[in-house]
Amino acid sequence: MAVSSKTQTLQITDTEYSADAVEWCPVDDWNTVLACGTYQLKKPDGNHGEEKSDDPHMRLGRLYLYTYDPHQLFSPVTELQRIETAAILDMKWCHIPLSDHPVLGIANAKGALELYKLQSRGESCQVELVHSMDVGDDCLALSLDWSTGRRENNSPIKIICSDSKGRLSLVHVGESSPSLDIQCQWGAHGFEAWIAAFNYWNSSTVFSGGDDCLLRGWDTRSTPDHPIFTSKRHSMGVCSIQSHPLRENILATGSYDEHVLIWDLRQMRQPVSDTHVQGGVWRLKWHPTESALLLAACMHSGFHILDNASDGCPIVSSYVLHNSLAYGADWSTLSPSCNSPTNPEPASLPANKPDGIGSDGAAPNLDQPMQNLKIFYESPTASFDVILEDEHGEYLPETDPVKKDLDNKALSENSAEYGSANTSLVATCSFYDHVMHVWRWQWQMTQSGE
Repeated sequence: MAVSSKTQTLQITDTEYSADAVEWCPVDDWNTVLACGTYQLKKPDGNHGEEKSDDPHMRLGRLYLYTYDPHQLFSPVTELQRIETAAILDMKWCHIPLSDHPVLGIANAKGALELYKLQSRGESCQVELVHSMDVGDDCLALSLDWSTGRRENNSPIKIICSDSKGRLSLVHVGESSPSLDIQCQWGAHGFEAWIAAFNYWNSSTVFSGGDDCLLRGWDTRSTPDHPIFTSKRHSMGVCSIQSHPLRENILATGSYDEHVLIWDLRQMRQPVSDTHVQGGVWRLKWHPTESALLLAACMHSGFHILDNASDGCPIVSSYVLHNSLAYGADWSTLSPSCNSPTNPEPASLPANKPDGIGSDGAAPNLDQPMQNLKIFYESPTASFDVILEDEHGEYLPETDPVKKDLDNKALSENSAEYGSANTSLVATCSFYDHVMHVWRWQWQMTQSGE
């Protein structure tokens, strides 16, 4: 079988600060809500732009909350709320409500794990900070993952969090407040622990990846002094991991080495597939209902959709309309009938054809030389810690990617071609150009060679 597919941009939003995380709320009746997190390095206040080399730099962030209206063909995304925060490294929604409310977990640059409760506000909704907990001194909280016991009976709700000191923190989540309590914390990697994730089918097992190029598994039923396995298969830092929520024993990992590996947990000596995606793999997301599909945010090479049902897990579609580092990506759990307007069914779909922004100059162009751009490298990624300010300390956007004359109608001019074929709604965001895209992916399974 082969996949014939097409993408269509629905809306582009300027996040002002550099965008690195985007998450659709997966809770029923709330899945039109979309959150976006940002990370901006700002130099300390000084006189006439002067600064000392030992002055600390501030990592600022902003949390955005949006809503998606499936009945709006043009400009379907509306901002509901923005909150000034510490810089956000990662965020994920709990897949079940806590105390009858969806809850968003955030890992930030102050080394804190935060919980935000989503609740109705009249005809709208907002998030409110309900709990914050430090995972350690002088560190950045880098990633988090939830275990909600969806595949187990009576399993407590937990969070695994990784930090820049190479540690993992296993956190118990109290449902009533909700509250946070560290059950155990241990050193997992010699450098930054970029990513941590649960085995969704066995919550006592967690996985971690670090800048030491190691992929590791841990048994948390006892003090995790030693990993249950260590893989050196990736040749650079491991920065993305996700257990398959629909298929037991399947694990996806990604690295700065530009490879996505699919593993069978019953034998971890070698991966079952290895896909070169031409960019460092910052985030991986399995499709919420189609078990073969994997979404990858691949830094310099954009966003790719892989087909794990085909030999070698090939790339079947790409979204390359971002002009900067591809960091955040997520599938919506909205059903195709909700996120696709009613239109005549297409006769056929061209393979991997991106629509929406053509060669007429509507897309933002970052190839122009930029002035007053100062770069401060601190992390091994050489990307997060970048200062974009003028000589007076004022925030200086790298470019203005969302011009007032940008016509969302033009982005959706080909919408009449969409029909009742398989359709998914996707949100992605990129870093230096500080933009979030919401787009639609439509695909059909065809016989090979058609």
